[in-house]
Amino acid sequence: MSASTSAFRSLSAAILKGFVRDRASVFFAVVFPLMFLVLFGGILGDQGQSRVEMIEIGDVAVFDSLPAGAEQAFMHTFEVSHTQDRAAAIAKVRKGDADVAVEMDGDRVVAHYTQTDRTKAAMTQGALASFVDASNLAASGQPPRYSLDVQQVEDDSLGAIQFATPGLLGWAVAMSASFGAAATLQGWRQSKLLRRLQLAPVSTRTVVGARVAVTVTIALVQMAIFVGLGSAAFGLRLTGAWPAAVPLLVVGTLCFMAVGLLAGAVARTTEGAVNMANFCVLPMSFLSGSFFPLDFMPHWLQVLSEMLPLRHLNDGMLDVMVRGEPASAVLLPMAILAGFTLVLTLLAARLFRWETV
Repeated sequence: MSASTSAFRSLSAAILKGFVRDRASVFFAVVFPLMFLVLFGGILGDQGQSRVEMIEIGDVAVFDSLPAGAEQAFMHTFEVSHTQDRAAAIAKVRKGDADVAVEMDGDRVVAHYTQTDRTKAAMTQGALASFVDASNLAASGQPPRYSLDVQQVEDDSLGAIQFATPGLLGWAVAMSASFGAAATLQGWRQSKLLRRLQLAPVSTRTVVGARVAVTVTIALVQMAIFVGLGSAAFGLRLTGAWPAAVPLLVVGTLCFMAVGLLAGAVARTTEGAVNMANFCVLPMSFLSGSFFPLDFMPHWLQVLSEMLPLRHLNDGMLDVMVRGEPASAVLLPMAILAGFTLVLTLLAARLFRWETV
């Protein structure tokens, strides 16, 4: 075994031991992200289709003449209660105790709804319109000319946890890699360890390589824990090309190490470096689909998110872990992340100072 290899192993072991002994680092790198996985997994795993709470004011005859199939769908969609008190029913809707109050005014069906939940309000109005149309068709005595057959494009086994796991994993890796690099660089500079390492019989390449190896190892451990817990506890199922997410995760880890290096190069204290890295990663996680889908964001924010490295890490892992894309789907995200890594590393090297100013 060469001296450089022995030094690399010793340094890697020392850095890893330091990480394991630092309870705060372990908490924020492993435990804290897992809390989000458990939270999201518990919420999404027990997410049934909630019924719309409807109050019928008086006799609403239109819903009594639904065809058999439509009647079953109506009962599945609405949870119906009855009252004769119109004012009380509307007051309940206004307070959010019910979603809609329905009454008949001659041949008109009048629906009183609330805009508190705009998505549910739109769904409620659409469902009511379709059931009124079904009643009109049944009253005409004419058979329906067209029918609708809906088919899900994903496998039936897919659940919401499949789509949440890659994003949460990307955020966890981005957080631990950037925080670790920022704190390490600034901490070593403040303690004058960087200067002492210049005099040590170890090359700079060996020191940097050991730090990178430990960070990548932590990221792979995070991936193993996320996938293992998601599969065992929440029914996570991966597609055939999911191993391609491993090299993508490695490149993503290097990218966010570069983010941390830039923060460590600019900041004057360890706390400032970590806060600066957090300032970069936390907004990026919200804009990159780590916590919720990007479809609900305005178009300009979706365009902005394309300029963020975490967006490409999340999308690449989502493609091969969930969407069934081939392994080649990670090549473009890897190239983009490698470009970010190169630019940010060069910028950090340009701004780096050996001494704290």
